[in-house]
Amino acid sequence: MEKPFLMLVEDVFFPSEGRLVMPTGRIERGRVRKGDAVELVGFGGDALAHVTDIDVSRLRANEANAGMNVGLLLPGAMAGAVERGQILAAPGSIGAHVVFAADITLLPEEQGGAEVLTGESLDFYIRAAAVRGMVTLPRETDALQPLHMGAVTVKLERPVALEDGQSFAFRLHGRAAGSGTVTQLLH
Repeated sequence: MEKPFLMLVEDVFFPSEGRLVMPTGRIERGRVRKGDAVELVGFGGDALAHVTDIDVSRLRANEANAGMNVGLLLPGAMAGAVERGQILAAPGSIGAHVVFAADITLLPEEQGGAEVLTGESLDFYIRAAAVRGMVTLPRETDALQPLHMGAVTVKLERPVALEDGQSFAFRLHGRAAGSGTVTQLLH
């Protein structure tokens, strides 16, 4: 069975004033066809639209598949809602979340890893999204040291499209600090 369509929004263009908006990015999975309904997910910009046209290397196409870099032409009413870091997906196939549980691994100190404490504010990079979030360690853990792994809870400042098993990276004080995997979506 084919997985539902999901595309990362990496940039946004406005090819015709007010009439169309063209989010561009890589299709992570599935396929999209001209006329398909797509849902914009993340950053509170959840909206539904129909694909007016598909741009592949400046050529029009009737459909696009996983692995392709494309531009999807959408109605201009979406113009103010679309931004880098959101995703376009098959309606109802993925949701935006603010809180999740994760397993993280810190880099060694010489590569930027630093001690992480409960309440620490980190910059999270999830797909094409960059969003600030606060980490909470388990009660029995005072701090995570460089090169250590641990289970944490993360609360993001803005809702981001997330799935169980989703990988991400994070930075602390402007430096790469580690990576992780979403283990559970929380409400």
